[in-house]
Order: sequence, then C-alpha cells, then structure tokens
Amino acid sequence: MRIQRLISENPVIIFSRPSCCMCHVMKRLLSTIGVHPTVIELDDEEIGALAAHSADSTSTAPVAPAVFIGGTRVGGLESLVALHLSGHLVPRLVEVGALWV
Repeated sequence: MRIQRLISENPVIIFSRPSCCMCHVMKRLLSTIGVHPTVIELDDEEIGALAAHSADSTSTAPVAPAVFIGGTRVGGLESLVALHLSGHLVPRLVEVGALWV
C-alpha cells in the first residue's frame, strides 16, 4: 500500500537499494535535465512489495532500481537511458508536470 501511495503522489520516483550506483546515475541524468526525483531506498521486505506491484511474468528486469514517471513503471537505468536517447523522456516529464519548458 505504501509503495502504491508513493508512486501515485510523486511525478517521478526512483526505488533503490542502499548504495546503488545505478540509482546515482539515474538521479544525475534526471537532475541534468532539471528534474529532482523522489528517491526511496527499500529494504528487502519493501523490495518484495515492489516486485508484487511490478509483477510481469515476461520481464527479466531487476525490481530495484526502478523509476516510475507519472505512475507508470519505466524500468531500470537501461530503460531510462533508452527513453532519453529516443527523445521521449523530456516530453513525458513535461506531460506529468515534473518539468516545465
């Protein structure tokens, strides 16, 4: 329940494990664009809850780190970078109100 509330209350949120270097790269990419996401470090129990929330039997992506934009799971670092390189990240951030241009 806490996970769902956090996702719905924050336009951009990153769920991370403690001392996660990929989360650091995600934060740097977003801050370079001008977005400062909410970052939540999860313990093992909360990672299980996030896994249940993100359940997709075809996905091989790790549960954390995971970024959500506008309540929708983008994925991990690779997915975030792909969204940025394709030119779709900034318009999506504008759409959810996380960035003004």
